[in-house]
Amino acid sequence: MTCDHMENIYGYLMKYTNLVTGWQYRFFVLNNDAGLLEYFVNEQSRHLKPRGTLQLAGAVISPSDEDSHTFTVNAASGEQYKLRATDAKERQHWVSRLQICTQHHTEAIGKNNPPLKSRSFSLASQGSANSPGVQRRPSQNAVSFFNVGHHRLQTGKRVPIMQPDHLVDVREMMAQAEGQQRDLIRSIECLPVSGHLTSLDQDLLMLKATSMATMNCLNDCFHILQLQHASQQKGSLPAATTISWLEPKISLANHFKNGAAQNFPAEINKPVSVREEQSTAEPCQLTREPEEINPDEELEDICDNKEDDLGAVEEQRSVILHLLSQLKLGMDLTRVVLPTFILEKRSLLEMYADFMSHPDLFIAITNGTTPEERMIRFVEYYLTSFHEGRKGAIAKKPYNPIIGETFHCSWRMPKSNVATDSGSNFSTHSLSEQVTLSKDTEAQTELDYYTVKFVAEQVSHHPPVSGFYAECVERKMCVNAHVWTKSKFLGMSIGVTMIGEGLLSLLEHGEEYTFSLPCAYARSILTVPWVELGGKVNINCVKTGYSASINFHTKPFYGGKLHRVTGEVKQNITNTVVCKVQGEWNSVLEFTYSNGETKYVDLTKLSVTRKRVRPLEKQGPFESRKLWQHVTESLRDGDIDKATEHKRALEERQRNEERLRAETETPWCTKYFLKEGDGWVYHKPLWKTVSAAQTQQTDIN
Repeated sequence: MTCDHMENIYGYLMKYTNLVTGWQYRFFVLNNDAGLLEYFVNEQSRHLKPRGTLQLAGAVISPSDEDSHTFTVNAASGEQYKLRATDAKERQHWVSRLQICTQHHTEAIGKNNPPLKSRSFSLASQGSANSPGVQRRPSQNAVSFFNVGHHRLQTGKRVPIMQPDHLVDVREMMAQAEGQQRDLIRSIECLPVSGHLTSLDQDLLMLKATSMATMNCLNDCFHILQLQHASQQKGSLPAATTISWLEPKISLANHFKNGAAQNFPAEINKPVSVREEQSTAEPCQLTREPEEINPDEELEDICDNKEDDLGAVEEQRSVILHLLSQLKLGMDLTRVVLPTFILEKRSLLEMYADFMSHPDLFIAITNGTTPEERMIRFVEYYLTSFHEGRKGAIAKKPYNPIIGETFHCSWRMPKSNVATDSGSNFSTHSLSEQVTLSKDTEAQTELDYYTVKFVAEQVSHHPPVSGFYAECVERKMCVNAHVWTKSKFLGMSIGVTMIGEGLLSLLEHGEEYTFSLPCAYARSILTVPWVELGGKVNINCVKTGYSASINFHTKPFYGGKLHRVTGEVKQNITNTVVCKVQGEWNSVLEFTYSNGETKYVDLTKLSVTRKRVRPLEKQGPFESRKLWQHVTESLRDGDIDKATEHKRALEERQRNEERLRAETETPWCTKYFLKEGDGWVYHKPLWKTVSAAQTQQTDIN
């Protein structure tokens, strides 16, 4: 490394202090030799003691998503500096020099502190090598402090092919390792919260996180061995037989809640709700026959799970740092268990339903008088659906649906609220519709509104695929979609790719519209995470020749606005643009039509129609709200530990069911959706029932 790259640099930067004081100019000095970032009130006070100092070994230097001038320095101690340069070039200069210095001193610690040979199954060797706390206190290694025992395999013996008794030996050794790890966690947590060595020491927190991650990895590997052996032995096992040594004797998930040691070894010590979650019948024993939900049983949803701000993020910041320390760029997060405190109080399946919160705009699509108008109306509806789908500005994650989980709801929309043509918000109906009105008052009331029914199901666990379907029978329109959510770690962001396709069918016009979904990004995950959408989506109708191209723009590195979206509707045959749209998908959209007219849609003022759901007592055990009931209640009460306990009980049950199906070679049977090619289709879509009804009517005539 050249001296040019390791030179000391200094200069003025703005430092964010707090909400009261705000931003203040401070003189900063990067001391490369000591691996320190120091700041002073001004340049004249450089000879005095620094106002603040950060150790850069193990730190994370991150350009901010907010603008092109801001960046953060996240020290391993948990302390953070939020800084702002005068321009993008100066920010890049500081960030690159800080990163070089950080890497140099982090590597130096690793070379000077090799792993100890006596460490217990190398749980902390990597963590200690990279931990900056070793530089602060090299004489006090956390593992040697607790004198954790070490168990060695006997050498000189050749290990034969794995047999059941050998898996028993492996399980016993893992049980011992898990016991030692629990003892280590308890020893750390018994330390005082203040003093020379505390339970909040960054080295010890890192040790807790890495040891837990290691045990989770070992459990996953052992699970693979179990499945592999079960497949080899399947010929000699009767159906539905389980082998005692295949069942884990200690469930790691039941011993920890967000990394803390727990004491739930006996079944009797578990809350009744958790025992119920774990003892629910296996899917193969449940009826998988589709259930017809009566919309009259559904009541207007009074549940208002407003998402609080993430004050918990600051309190749980060490948890996030430890999680990030174990992730790699581009890593698939499908199997990564995220902390419970960042969860929304709803399932992903219910989130898809919330995209339908403007049923008046959805129904109005089919009322367009021309193919052009119907395509434009679909684009208007599509762009207004994402705002309500996100609950609040803070990025929180909905529950990962359990395989077989379903969600049902419906909306009732007064017919007078649905636009028929571009100049009216009042609907008119054909004579054939009007003569069906009954003289009975109740029937009259029922025909004063449209009903949109919605059903979603988690059809696959690996990969995680959801299917959802909505229909309005009165207007002969439906939408079917399947989505595979694929998450990746992108450094200071998490990206979610929505792989799949949707199909809108307007049966009155014989038109089908295919569409895709944008990617979603959780930004600034170390501070206050927020969501933005990105990517290009296409909407296409083959029959009419109209298509739409929509771009969700992520914020550029230099300047630019947040949540920007642009798009255009085109007639493919003539290559004529008939409508252009621009604005923000969570604020105001501007539609400009080919005739020169312009329409503005303020999404914050659009009325939201509450969905209707069945009361919990009428829901089945695999319906989202019933399934996640105890997790949601615990989150609502602010009891993160209890929510984590219930969540892990559900996840453990899913793993046990998956293992049993693998042992017995029992395929998973979906309830509402059928696999067709690469996609999933609702078992009784409106286009099939309407076609069957028309055929039957033709036969009668």
